[in-house]
Amino acid sequence: MSSPASIMAYLSSLTDAEWEILEPLLPEVLPLKQTTRPLSWTYRDLIDGVLYRLKNGCNWQDLPKDLPPYSTVFWHYNQWRQAGAIEKLTTLLHEQVRVQVKKA
Repeated sequence: MSSPASIMAYLSSLTDAEWEILEPLLPEVLPLKQTTRPLSWTYRDLIDGVLYRLKNGCNWQDLPKDLPPYSTVFWHYNQWRQAGAIEKLTTLLHEQVRVQVKKA
C-alpha cells in the first residue's frame, strides 16, 4: 500500500491539514466497500488522483504514474459519484464552514 509520503505532492494534492478535516467524514459518506479484497491504495491516494484529474482537466489515462492506476481512481470516483458521496461530502464541509463563520 502506498503512503502519502511516498507520493510526489502536486498542487492538487491534499495537505495534511485538509486530510485531517476530510478523513473523519469519509466513513459517513463513502459507500460501504464489499469485502472482496482490501484496498491496495489509501483513500487519500485515491482522492489525490481524482483531484489531480479535476484540477488539470486531463484524461483519466494521463494520471501520473506515481498516483494509483487511472482505472482504480476512476472506478472509485464512479462508485462515489453514483452513491452521492461527493455531494454528501460537499454538504458536510459547507456545514462545517457555516458553523465556523457563525462562531467568528
